[in-house]
Amino acid sequence: MVGKVIIVTGVSRGIGRSIVETIFKLAPETVVYGIARSEAPLKELKEIYGDKFFYVVGDITDESKLQQLTDDAIAGHGKIDSVVANAGVLEPVARIHDADISNWKKLYDINFFSIVSLVKTTLPYVSKANGNYVFVSSDASTMYFSNWGAYGSSKAALNHLALTIANEEKAIKCLAVAPGIVDTSMQVNIRENVGANMSKEHHEMFKDLKASNKLLHSNVPATVYSKLALNGIPEAINGTYISFDAPELKDYQM
Repeated sequence: MVGKVIIVTGVSRGIGRSIVETIFKLAPETVVYGIARSEAPLKELKEIYGDKFFYVVGDITDESKLQQLTDDAIAGHGKIDSVVANAGVLEPVARIHDADISNWKKLYDINFFSIVSLVKTTLPYVSKANGNYVFVSSDASTMYFSNWGAYGSSKAALNHLALTIANEEKAIKCLAVAPGIVDTSMQVNIRENVGANMSKEHHEMFKDLKASNKLLHSNVPATVYSKLALNGIPEAINGTYISFDAPELKDYQM
């Protein structure tokens, strides 16, 4: 018997891959459709999970790839219960004074507009299933991190998208959830590359988090995202932005 059918974006590494692994650990009967730009990690997941995992190789800014992902899920299993929008990028990291608007637009295409497109494409099916949209947001949506204007504002826009969807589409629920500071390749990039464009204080903060072993393992927030996709978003927090470790999500945490 097939369980929930869930779409997850950015599944090749980090939080996205952990979400896929956690979903199958919690509910082996689930079917996951994933998308990422790198095929090798997708093939690895396919080898592990077989006829429970299906994928599309492509950029999430390519609407044809999102349509293909949706069409594959409906053709293969007839429904979409939940969508977890995880894929995103941090750069450009620069002061507003030095902003390259074309790079801001590229970031927004990935972090925001691709999710609008994904929601529009999948909405008829998620609505029919009375399903859920779970967005991976960020503390940076409401806090200042040095020179993260593009990233932080895109995540703030994502929070408002969750609010909009929840109010406009009564058949579904939507939630934006910050994952905390997680030990992923994004953190490596901050410490080794883009941190040079940040204030010394904030750059040192991220380096100290790694040195003191305070970064979260990706399976910590992945558990929250997975349980929300599998079990549904509580009505009381529908349309809001919340942190993964909030008391309201205690039943969804590890």
